[in-house]
Amino acid sequence: MTPRERFIAALERRPLTGRVPHFELVFFLTMEAFGRLHTSQRAYHQWDQMEEKERQLHRDDMADLFIRTAERFEHSAIFLHPNPGDFEEVCRLVDRVREKSGDRYFLMIHGDATYGIPNGNNMVEFSYQLADEPERMKKQADDWVNGALERAARYKERTSLDGFALCSDYCLNAGPFLSPAMFGEFVTPYLAKLVKGYRDLGFYTIKHTDGNIMPILDQLVDCNPHALHSLDPQGGVDIAEVKRRYGQRVCLIGNVSCGLLDTGTDEQARESARYCLRHGMPGGGYIFSTSNCVYTGMKLSRYETILDVWRREGNYPA
Repeated sequence: MTPRERFIAALERRPLTGRVPHFELVFFLTMEAFGRLHTSQRAYHQWDQMEEKERQLHRDDMADLFIRTAERFEHSAIFLHPNPGDFEEVCRLVDRVREKSGDRYFLMIHGDATYGIPNGNNMVEFSYQLADEPERMKKQADDWVNGALERAARYKERTSLDGFALCSDYCLNAGPFLSPAMFGEFVTPYLAKLVKGYRDLGFYTIKHTDGNIMPILDQLVDCNPHALHSLDPQGGVDIAEVKRRYGQRVCLIGNVSCGLLDTGTDEQARESARYCLRHGMPGGGYIFSTSNCVYTGMKLSRYETILDVWRREGNYPA
């Protein structure tokens, strides 16, 4: 099986032999690993002035960097960060990566269209709008989902994209930004519609959110994504408990503590990786990953430490 096929098997919770699939939502340490800026950190202020030959060089460089990252760290999937990110450039990047790597890797892009935690500039205004104009906010939520599904249908016609990572964050470490009741009113129906629409088009969906998801975990699972990411231990999410409750309904991705990778010891990082493998692997439906991403400032050597554990201990018997 190719890495892509193994990744899909895990998303579908089918039994596997051999190594547990692995990927990272983002691998930002490309400067340390390859001496090159991550694509999302590049500023193309003169893109509109470039001749097509120069643009193609940029596209090729981005595609090569995504593929090199997947090859070096044995990722089964690539979460593409097109830059620029308009529809045509997304299509070109997906096609370029597919041309260069064939069907080896599962390819996904960001595809969320639901309300997430507002930033500090509009948090108060957003909260007032939910209270004062609930029907308008629901219509906006529905419009966003409809727009995302229309765009996905165009991607289906134009590209060989496999799926979407839904990256609206809903939760802080203490719990969801909205109460479970309000989440059920302003987010859940639209997340469910979005996931169903993507599924109907033949796409896979991975729902990402950091923080303590436990008060809304049942709602997230009921929306029927193929997988949940990142199962944040810093938000009190225990993969053993999530697996016990919902392992037969959804694939689990993550839970290796970024906090311990950043500030813990090597042994604490190893034990976090072992814990996730021990509790995530049984019965299939688990993909090895950190609890967020490999972000700027994390030690590359610490990430490689948990990969050593994964290579030695993350193997299903024949």
